Amino acid sequence: MNSEPAIRITGLENRFGAQVVHQGLDLEVRRGEIIGVVGGSGTGKSVLMRSIIGLQRPSAGRIEVLGQVIGEPCRADIDIRSRWGVLFQGGALFSTLTVAENVEVGLKEFYPQMDPRLRREIARFKVTMTGLPDAAAAKYPSELSGGMKKRAGLARALALDPELLFLDEPTAGLDPIGAAAFDHLTRELHETLGLTVFLITHDLDTLHEICDRVAVLADKQVIAVGTIPELLASDHPWIHDYFDGPRGRSALAARYPGPVAGGQEHF
Repeated sequence: MNSEPAIRITGLENRFGAQVVHQGLDLEVRRGEIIGVVGGSGTGKSVLMRSIIGLQRPSAGRIEVLGQVIGEPCRADIDIRSRWGVLFQGGALFSTLTVAENVEVGLKEFYPQMDPRLRREIARFKVTMTGLPDAAAAKYPSELSGGMKKRAGLARALALDPELLFLDEPTAGLDPIGAAAFDHLTRELHETLGLTVFLITHDLDTLHEICDRVAVLADKQVIAVGTIPELLASDHPWIHDYFDGPRGRSALAARYPGPVAGGQEHF
């Protein structure tokens, strides 16, 4: 794993009027890792992601992604947006476009001279890459199940062969079998494509199964970053309640049988 950060955030501040969401937030995401981002409601997990990809302009701070400072002019020959893909919560597909046409949107924007036949071929390949049947490419979002919409959104996120993949609550609304399948797909794509994955989730199973590290948002900052056994050693009340509560203990027992985090039993 490359030690150079894929994302480096320093002194980030986000405020909406008098409401301060982030203040003095620092975070580094390593290249090639899957990092999970957790926090209570209102801690600004999605706001943080939107700040990184340039959809939310911070009040203060510096965000550097793949060597490019967000908010500063890019090199004329490189658009940083082409180096990441985003799966928004719910998929955020264009309802009037088929799945394949949704995948083609980014290709049309960044490669307007591309042969339409090649563009369609790439779109169909991305659809099948995410485990959808060939027939799904011609369907509209309204014809898809919730799990299929997630995969279609993922296909669109992968259209430009990104280095970075942002996933916002990818397993929300899925049944346990569907959520586990999506976790497996995420890990498989991460390993096959060499992706760095920034994953916002509330799903403890997802955190245990596929995340290399977890960043915890609380008190307007990232209060801790580490593996789950490392976080279990924290005495912060929210971390303790989240990872060592009844749901956390069951997920932990399945993933780490035996003593963890300094030899203590946590389940």
